[in-house]
Amino acid sequence: MNDKYISISQLTKYIKYKIDNDIHLQEVYLKGEISNFKAHTRGHFYFTLKDEESRINAVMFSSNASKVKFTPQDGMKVLLSGKISVYPANGSYQVYVNELLEDGIGNLYIAFEQLKKKLAQEGLFDEYHKKKIPKIPMHIGVITAPTGAAIRDINSTIKRRWPIAEVILFPALVQGEFAKDSVIKQIKLADTYQLDVLIVGRGGGSIEDLWCFNEEEVARAIYHANTPIISAVGHEIDFTIADFVSDMRAPTPTGAAEMAVPNKSDIDNYIKQLDIRLHKVIQNKINITKQRLEQIISRPVFKDPVSIYGIKEQQFSNLLDKLRYNIVNLYNTKNNEYQKLMQSMVFKNPEKLLEKEKNNYLMLLSKLETLSPVLTIKRGYSIIRKNGKIINSIKEVKTNDPLELEVSDGKINVEVK
Repeated sequence: MNDKYISISQLTKYIKYKIDNDIHLQEVYLKGEISNFKAHTRGHFYFTLKDEESRINAVMFSSNASKVKFTPQDGMKVLLSGKISVYPANGSYQVYVNELLEDGIGNLYIAFEQLKKKLAQEGLFDEYHKKKIPKIPMHIGVITAPTGAAIRDINSTIKRRWPIAEVILFPALVQGEFAKDSVIKQIKLADTYQLDVLIVGRGGGSIEDLWCFNEEEVARAIYHANTPIISAVGHEIDFTIADFVSDMRAPTPTGAAEMAVPNKSDIDNYIKQLDIRLHKVIQNKINITKQRLEQIISRPVFKDPVSIYGIKEQQFSNLLDKLRYNIVNLYNTKNNEYQKLMQSMVFKNPEKLLEKEKNNYLMLLSKLETLSPVLTIKRGYSIIRKNGKIINSIKEVKTNDPLELEVSDGKINVEVK
């Protein structure tokens, strides 16, 4: 009967399992008011997030809490992102906070995070899409407002660091209702100029001021551009979608100019180092070649070439004498063999030799006829075979064995009785 009852712990674990595996609760964005805030000595934040009708417990561990740029207080309006899970000890659900912001930006921040997540999933931020920034650019484009600190800082920095570079300004609206379309138009125009690098950005401002660089159309225009792009929007703490999709992100417009061009003094020093290294390599090559030449010159063939010739001449004479001796010796040997052959009977009296060989042949033929079994049979003898084998003894046969008798004029089949 008690099998259908479960413990509180089992129920809590089941609820926690269900919540932890709900994808809609793995990443949530909430806004509300802080109450019962407590900063633990170990750096964790504990508080309640509430609105007019509901509340939820919140925990932010020290690894994330250390990144918060302000001091949370009761009554403060905040935005947070995190995940929902269950605290097993009391069975209550709560939000585990990853990021905490003051609610001064409202829906813009939510839109920013949503677009950032969407484009990241599409791969627009992936490193393998990033184009390399040339080390020695000669043609640099800048998309920003034609007046303001950004263009002045960029021009002065490039002129100071790399004065031989050409800077082309593509003036654009960088704030307001029409800024998005203006920036996109100038990116497409600049992409036709065969620039080495393009700087896109503006000076600092609020999130509303920088918002055109968080527009999806601007991000896609940057992504599809063939020219390497450095994003330079706002101050070092400001991040926009343009920063993530660009080939390189600079903390400020001045920083973008420093990243875009080398420092003239650094290049001068680099060239001097190359010059020193080149001279060392050339001098080393000369020294090695000189040593090899001295070694070659010191060889006996160059010091006393006549003596080398004399040795080779003597060796040649010895070989020539040996060749002559071997030729004469070979001739004499072959001549002696020839004379012996001419003195043999085959050349002096071939008829007599032929007659001798004929008599030897007739003698051998007579011997073969004497030993021939055919002649033996003609003289009255016979050959007895059993299964084709000649019988030499009576022990080799038994009663009723079939035998074959070969006589002078044929064969007779008999049977042993």
